Amino acid sequence: MKENVISEKSFTFALRIVKLYQYLCEEKKEFVLSKQILRSGTSIGANIEEGIGGQSGKDFHSKMSIAYKEARETHYWLRLLYKANYIADTAYQSILADCDELVRILGSIKKTMEEKPKN
Repeated sequence: MKENVISEKSFTFALRIVKLYQYLCEEKKEFVLSKQILRSGTSIGANIEEGIGGQSGKDFHSKMSIAYKEARETHYWLRLLYKANYIADTAYQSILADCDELVRILGSIKKTMEEKPKN
């Protein structure tokens, strides 16, 4: 099976989100925002995988659009957690850079799909 860059990046990002969730629960005793970021941050890769296995181009585009929105939502939760002092600066900058990369890639995929002529 051919390696899919966005699939691999989103899976690695989801692992980072799971570890962040564990840290927030165990170390910071934060249980509300941590669930939000766990949900949105792991949903990115799940939607990408669904899109890859989709039955049509329309299905693929729909799932990539959802993954893009989930990445944007995750970006929001990361900013909020950082500004609320739940995440240290170095960790924040690193995971935010990964999130931004996913947003850029998914935005590019979405734009390419929208520019494709409809058959």
